[in-house]
Amino acid sequence: MAPSYLPPTNEVLQLEKLQVNGHNGKDSYAVQRSITATKTDTALVDVPQALTVVTRELIDDQAMRSIGDVTRYVPGVGIAQGEGNRDTPVLRGNSTTADFFVDGVRDDVQYFRDLYNVDRVEVLKGPNAMIFGRGGSGGLINRVTKQARGQTLRELTLQAGSWEQYRATLDVGQAVSGALAFRLTGVYEDSGSYRDHVTLQRHGLNPTFAYALAPNTTLRFGYEYFHDERVADRGVPSFQGRPLPTAPSAFFGDPAQSSTWANVNTVFAMLDHKFANGVSLRNHTRFSAYGKFYQNVFPGAVNAAGTSVSLAAYSQATDRDNLFNQTDVEYTVDTGSVQHHLLAGLELGRQVTDNLRLTGYYTAISPTTTSVLVPITNPRPTSPITFQPSATDANNHGVARTVAAYVQDQIRLLPQLQAVLGLRVEKFTVDFRNNRTAATLDSADTLVSPRFGLVFKPAAALSFYASHTMSYVPRAGEQLASLNLTNRSLDPEEFKNYEVGVKWDARPDLSFTAATYRLNRSNVVIPDPADPTKSLLVDGQRATGIELGATGRITQHWSLAGGYAYQDGRILTTQSATIIAGARLAQLPRHTLSLWNRYDLNARFGVGVGAIYRDAIYASIDNTVKLPGFVRFDAALFCRINDRLRAQLNVENLFDRAYYASAHSNNNITPGSPRALRVSVTTSF
Repeated sequence: MAPSYLPPTNEVLQLEKLQVNGHNGKDSYAVQRSITATKTDTALVDVPQALTVVTRELIDDQAMRSIGDVTRYVPGVGIAQGEGNRDTPVLRGNSTTADFFVDGVRDDVQYFRDLYNVDRVEVLKGPNAMIFGRGGSGGLINRVTKQARGQTLRELTLQAGSWEQYRATLDVGQAVSGALAFRLTGVYEDSGSYRDHVTLQRHGLNPTFAYALAPNTTLRFGYEYFHDERVADRGVPSFQGRPLPTAPSAFFGDPAQSSTWANVNTVFAMLDHKFANGVSLRNHTRFSAYGKFYQNVFPGAVNAAGTSVSLAAYSQATDRDNLFNQTDVEYTVDTGSVQHHLLAGLELGRQVTDNLRLTGYYTAISPTTTSVLVPITNPRPTSPITFQPSATDANNHGVARTVAAYVQDQIRLLPQLQAVLGLRVEKFTVDFRNNRTAATLDSADTLVSPRFGLVFKPAAALSFYASHTMSYVPRAGEQLASLNLTNRSLDPEEFKNYEVGVKWDARPDLSFTAATYRLNRSNVVIPDPADPTKSLLVDGQRATGIELGATGRITQHWSLAGGYAYQDGRILTTQSATIIAGARLAQLPRHTLSLWNRYDLNARFGVGVGAIYRDAIYASIDNTVKLPGFVRFDAALFCRINDRLRAQLNVENLFDRAYYASAHSNNNITPGSPRALRVSVTTSF
């Protein structure tokens, strides 16, 4: 069976007409199948792990543009600030900048991703190295892209909003012949912000093609160019254990010297073939070249009197080339009354990374001055800054290689009982050069990742499951940049997830889920108290929680998406003077609740109402600064003007409540947006 992110192999042979007119009685926030959690096209009710799918319908209804927007309605997932230059979701208490995938292939550079070419976003909660390899400590985010399907598509969306936000997206496609189809998606955005002097420009283009080489063989290939450029905004500092009370627009630092940009160039090819004996073969090759730069002047601590704040600066440049090849073979076989859906695969990867960090020096004061005090009343200095290497700034070149083999068996033991068993063996090596010192290092890890899941189905649409999954983060770190003489020979950090849950498809377009989990992090490095020159590996943290989710259509006219999560994350062992046993994990709320509703009044008009509640969180693991909890309401109006034209109005923070959206540290806290309006017009031509 073809993966869920691809059409059937013969679809490109048909010229299908498709009108895209929003909610037409067929669209839904719920889906029933996915490839993400098992690498096979599997019903979600049969997947023994929590997985939330954010569909294109929900993305459009809420006018989502970013990964941060996506996480609002995913239980158990939050978003951190990311220093104003990258996506940083928080999955089950673990912040990550690297656990991103595109159509199942690693996309691990630090940048802000757009949703213009996305069909849906799938968020897997809990580690699963058996499928995805290293990383994914708390879960991962997989973007499923729009592909050529032989359908006739002509759609243009224009959007304008508060603070001079302007955006356009394009989606066109058709069958060129009986064997060839193409699709082209694009985006252009030029926007301001409720934050003073913060701007955003981005554009992207993604053509894809599908070619039927034979009735059972399809080749898909394409290219994406994406550019994102903005002011790196690190928010406001704290004072006396809370965010500094100031206007939500107040910028701390120098926006003129705080720029960040990313360029992404990707080419891919996917070959699917079905053999006559029922065996299917899939090969996916993807090459991505990333260029990333950011420079920022950012706030530090406020003085005891609350009258001045320190500012510092640095820059970081990263170039990375990723080349991955995945080959999967699937086969279904019966052995007596037991049915096996077998998967065997091989993944090869090579990642070449260069990074350079420079420290900002205020040389007008002295050659060694790296921070200045400025008044709270005027926190935007224009002092000249010289960016140059300090004695410890990174200047590295690294080559990481992956060779992994994996097998999985989805077993139907009885009509009501299924099991998922899998094993991945991965050889992960890093060759690392410190250009600053000319030191060369290398590391090699053999990562053995088992997976076990048991599913009991008293009815076809109802399942109870239990699972155990795990993953590793090698000592080079999730960004492959932290290898040193001290840690190179240490075992990787381990993340083990134990989970039980229930899934119920009340109807084909309405699903409910519940899960409870315990996620343990071990092999955390701390200095040996008896000998500080040595290191110990200890149990680092534990996160436990409950997640509830609901997506789909309650009635023909009423759709909803939402969830609730209870999360408790704690440090298990004292690791430093600021990481103390018993401390709560940073940016992990105890309670979160979200609910989005759309109600179609008739064939032309609809309304949407959403509510988001987040409990208080600590900005950092030292638990000294707390962001207060908040409730925020959003709303929308939808109008189908005719068969080819529709419009919508989205209102974020309907009641204009003051709140704090995210943080990176105790003194990098982002105020939430005041009330914001966006008007979108979509035409099918």
